[in-house]
Amino acid sequence: MSVPAIPTALPAVEVSTTAPRAAPLAVLCRSGDPVPTPPAGYAELTAEWLSAVALTGKAGEIQPGPVGSAVRWLAGIGDGEPDQWRAAGAALVRAVNARVASDTEAGRPVERTLRVDLPADTGPDHVAELVTGLRLGGYTFAVTGEPDKPRLRTIRLVTADDRLAELSAAAHRSGVRAQATGLARDLANMPSNIKDPAWLARMATRTAGRAPGVDVVVRDDQWLARNGFGGVLAVGGGSTRPPRLVELTCGRRGAPHVVLVGKGITFDTGGISVKPADNMHLMRTDMSGGAAVIAAVEAIARLEPDVRVTGLVPCAENHMSGTAYRPGDVVRHYGGRTTEVTNTDAEGRMVLADALAYAVDKLAPDVLVDVATLTGSMKIALGLRTGGVFATEDEVADRVLAAGEAVRERWWRMPLTADSGTVEAEFAEEVRSDIADVRQCPPGAGGIAAALFLREFTGGLPWAHLDIAGPARADRVYDEVTAGATGFAARTLVELVAAYAR
Repeated sequence: MSVPAIPTALPAVEVSTTAPRAAPLAVLCRSGDPVPTPPAGYAELTAEWLSAVALTGKAGEIQPGPVGSAVRWLAGIGDGEPDQWRAAGAALVRAVNARVASDTEAGRPVERTLRVDLPADTGPDHVAELVTGLRLGGYTFAVTGEPDKPRLRTIRLVTADDRLAELSAAAHRSGVRAQATGLARDLANMPSNIKDPAWLARMATRTAGRAPGVDVVVRDDQWLARNGFGGVLAVGGGSTRPPRLVELTCGRRGAPHVVLVGKGITFDTGGISVKPADNMHLMRTDMSGGAAVIAAVEAIARLEPDVRVTGLVPCAENHMSGTAYRPGDVVRHYGGRTTEVTNTDAEGRMVLADALAYAVDKLAPDVLVDVATLTGSMKIALGLRTGGVFATEDEVADRVLAAGEAVRERWWRMPLTADSGTVEAEFAEEVRSDIADVRQCPPGAGGIAAALFLREFTGGLPWAHLDIAGPARADRVYDEVTAGATGFAARTLVELVAAYAR
């Protein structure tokens, strides 16, 4: 059995004023009526030829070039909006990878470098989105007995001398964020017979821990017991593979301090409140929030914004056994607050509560952000491509939304406080328990109830809760997303942290 090496090798993308000799060429075509405008400088791409092959220039449309031409591919970028460049890049890299694999199988010469000539009016936003698509569109992950298929290695974006510095900076930043998305996908896609809490902690050390200036500390179950992490221990108590707490730190002391907390449930059976069998196999991705935090910290370290960032990932398996926690139990969290358990399948909030309380007590953050595949109700509310944002302050919510918009990850703010209407009056008191400080699953709207529970452990700090239950997984290819774990939220976290430096 071949387990993919982590991180997955994504194609390198660089901006240059020159191109590799004889490298296959791709040109970008805008949509037009009745046919797209032929790119300047390519005489063989006549209007007649474009019309004959029915090229439309629609974003993501890929067409092989004329026989014998240096132009190997034409990629449609629609009317040129940045999002359409991302779709074009993703579709192009998929087409080229298919050709590389076909040529290899047929014994034909294989060229694993691609040249893309950028139009004169290409801006940094266009390049950033193109790079995201090119790096992530061909992502694959499979545990297989077959050898890896050959893939595209290098993409050279060619531009004029006077644009080189500006476009190179945009490509670098986007490339690092794309790598974070790829790493988050890797961690979440790994099957849970391999991925347990100890494995996830090791991978945090081997990936983010190797980035410049990142310090990784892994705490085991004995440390968790000595320090009162009752929520993590309760959730992990039903598994033979004990829990861990991963703490990643980078950046100078004295800079704005952002603490990111990610749910790291490496598999979720639901515990005694067992899940239905249908789709339980997808619960290998229930640590997507933790994966996003690990990947984001690595990327932040490589981009070096003047921010101090700490990532906390409580890791546990939620299993059934004689030592599993039960509905009706009262669990004491870090710091002493107690929770009445009502549903063992609401395990994510139990481990997050410990980590949030620890952050408040030990880390003195300026802002606290948690990210988790937390509630199925968010899928119903927002669908499968939009994350939910709950925040105690407008400024924090606005920063998350702006970060998501900058990296093309969709978020929607959900109600939480009195300023959001009647939520406070309707639900806040429902968090209280008769036999403990709080109850795990207050009645009412599921996503809101979970956020109100978590808020109890944030110490009044500026805080946002990001629920990614919907967009963390995909069942089909779209834009730069491939089926399986999507890596959603990693890019948003990178951009959000960087914004605090600005």
